[in-house]
Amino acid sequence: MTDPTPTPPASSHAPGPPSPPAPEQPPAPGPSVPSPGPGAAGPEERPAPAPSAASPGSGAAGIEGDPTAWPPDEAFDAVELDDRGWTRRDLEAILLVADEPVPAPVLAEIVGSRLSEVEELLVDLAGEYARDGRGFVLRAIAGGWRLYTHPGAQTAVEAYLRAGQQSRLTRAALETLAVIAYRQPVTRFQVAAVRGVNVDGVFRTLASRGLIHEVGTDPGPGQAILYGTTQAFLEQLGLNDLDQLPPIKDYLPEGVDLFDLQEQP
Repeated sequence: MTDPTPTPPASSHAPGPPSPPAPEQPPAPGPSVPSPGPGAAGPEERPAPAPSAASPGSGAAGIEGDPTAWPPDEAFDAVELDDRGWTRRDLEAILLVADEPVPAPVLAEIVGSRLSEVEELLVDLAGEYARDGRGFVLRAIAGGWRLYTHPGAQTAVEAYLRAGQQSRLTRAALETLAVIAYRQPVTRFQVAAVRGVNVDGVFRTLASRGLIHEVGTDPGPGQAILYGTTQAFLEQLGLNDLDQLPPIKDYLPEGVDLFDLQEQP
């Protein structure tokens, strides 16, 4: 009557090996479900399922849209933040997409917070990233703040970039490179005006391939950075200098002249 070994409750009514609790495991993954196997060890020896109701491959009802998306959007919406948390999150998001140092006053204006609070949060974030050994660091440089890869990850980052250099340039990259080659020195704004789209990501790709580089700053308002092609660009095309580039006018739509952008900011 007092058997110390726990016995699965389904054994008195289930003659066959399958026991009722087993099919119900997905909707009730909690640790209280007994092990149905005869002679099975106690529940403490069974690996506990993931506590989340929706795993990346489960396609559970909690995920809307793409069933492979993980984590689902609901996981982000469920997080409750105070005012400081909202500001911190927005700062991180801006810094993630910034391709040059952003001054603290500019960040404060964008997120709608006091400059002193933003400066304090930036210092806190920089210290947190350093203490946690993240793959990126936050630095105050050139009058602003920007995210950089961790110095200790240099070997891995270089290997990744070298691997990417083996792939072909996309059409967007080739078009952007052509505008820079024929219009240089040129600013990002001027290239974007020609292509009609944002070119920040393409510029980063071309720079990482060593095909373009900074050649100065525009003397106009804002002193935008000017870009030009590199020696590696000439080597890739088998040219001695830019004068050997084929005439561009034969490839442009009628009435379009790249040099009409000369006076644009």
